[in-house]
Amino acid sequence: MQESTYEPAILLLEDGTVFHGKAAGAIGTTTGEICFNTGMTGYQEIFTDPSYYGQLLVTTNAHIGNYGIKASEVESDRMKIAGLICKNFTVPYSRHAADQSIQEYFEAEGMVAISEVDTRAIVRHIRHRGAMNAIISSEILDVEALHQRLADVPSMEGLELASAVSTREPYFVGQPDAPFRVAVYDYGVKRNILQCLTERGCYLQVFPAQTPLDTVKTWNPHGYFLSNGPGDPASMHYAIQTAKAILAENAPLFGICLGHQLLALALDIPTHKMHHGHRGINHPVKNLLTGRCEITSQNHGFGVSKDAIAAAADRVEVTHINLNDGSIEGLRVRGKRAFSVQYHPEASPGPHDARYLFDDFVSLMQN
Repeated sequence: MQESTYEPAILLLEDGTVFHGKAAGAIGTTTGEICFNTGMTGYQEIFTDPSYYGQLLVTTNAHIGNYGIKASEVESDRMKIAGLICKNFTVPYSRHAADQSIQEYFEAEGMVAISEVDTRAIVRHIRHRGAMNAIISSEILDVEALHQRLADVPSMEGLELASAVSTREPYFVGQPDAPFRVAVYDYGVKRNILQCLTERGCYLQVFPAQTPLDTVKTWNPHGYFLSNGPGDPASMHYAIQTAKAILAENAPLFGICLGHQLLALALDIPTHKMHHGHRGINHPVKNLLTGRCEITSQNHGFGVSKDAIAAAADRVEVTHINLNDGSIEGLRVRGKRAFSVQYHPEASPGPHDARYLFDDFVSLMQN
């Protein structure tokens, strides 16, 4: 079992804040928007979630890697984070079912990480100053040189990243004789979402992000799904137009995370860049239709405008709100068979508090 390198490494934030630590994973340099996730478990699912594309991830749990890496516990074909920032990069692992150590995993994928930094201080800084770009390097230790390199990194606001993680060719998931055909627009879809749909009798065709709706309609789907994904939803004009066209068809439509934001934009309700976003597995959300609270998994840096959605109450109903900050977590379109949620119902922090949403989608197709 390989050990991490213990070479020096630097984390430099856009505002000039510097943290010194030890290299982990591959030796190199990487950039992206810094964000943090408060989950105590599930690091492998987080690493491979396409919604993290272009982001440097700070994990708040003290040990990352302690239960190893298992090949089946992924949400996409490879890691999608831009780099990792952690307290303890724990190479020895305790789980016999694991296939390899986290160091072996990171080296195989060429993923750069920094460990032995004060992640508590980093998170407090982000919560105070907000999301910003950052750079990790274990090969360039000159802070001024890192400053110059970081200056060329574009802001996440305005970036269209979904097409970078979307499938290049359509593919099928599930049984062809299943009762329902669902067209999935892949903006960075997680595998567990596809599984939740197939478990409920759906046969899926997953389409590239920019596939015209007329092409998708030739398959005669019973419903449409707008997936999660990375980047600024307001930059995805092609996806907004697709959502508008599906609404005009009055076909069953379900959106998760980025798909939720795209549905709002299709209704001319703007989105905004959040101060530091929501990322974790313990976010309380209230279902306004049932009065129940759900413990949810979240990963988003953009949100739907609360003020604008209130002004559109004649067209849109808010179905879920975040109990921490009152942000919009779910909506449905009046007079249409369309709804969405900001959080991830396929995840299991509750453990299955929100899986009913997939059943609601199937009910729309049944009716």
